[in-house]
Amino acid sequence: METTEQQTSYNPILPVIQHQKDDIQRFLFAGFGSRFVAYIIDLMVIWGINSIVVHPIIKMAGLQEVTLWINMFSVSNIATTIIFFLYFILMTKFFRATLGKMILGISVVSLADQPLTIGQIIFRECVGRYISMAFSGLPYIVVAFTKRHQGIHDLFADTSVIRNRFTKLNDYLEQQTVDEI
Repeated sequence: METTEQQTSYNPILPVIQHQKDDIQRFLFAGFGSRFVAYIIDLMVIWGINSIVVHPIIKMAGLQEVTLWINMFSVSNIATTIIFFLYFILMTKFFRATLGKMILGISVVSLADQPLTIGQIIFRECVGRYISMAFSGLPYIVVAFTKRHQGIHDLFADTSVIRNRFTKLNDYLEQQTVDEI
């Protein structure tokens, strides 16, 4: 039995997928729970780096009591902060995911339909995280309520965190939207 070109190209599920794209994307992108667990894992990694490497070096150099103006600007606090931001920036730059995200099978993606730029990464990981932390982490709760589970830092940088196993499906959905326009 011969099939025509029109029969092979029509897929009855495509209209359903296109109609419910937003609902499907809520499932494809990593939600608050998995992102929170990844963040806790990352904090443990950063704590380990600081405990094993940074603090012993500061102690051997005799700088544990050195402060700039106030105790908040101690050498220890400054070094810990630098390690915190460098960890997130470098891991996202080179792997699109921190160790916590890798363990949970999620990664950071650009919603601008291009690879992550260094500007997006720095804006997301430094400026966005700093603003979110300045408000006691409350802006992170936004992840639970946005369509693509974006936090404030994601909205600033036009990024989100996707479940790795659904990357191709999301790319397909995005391409279908572009083809419709």
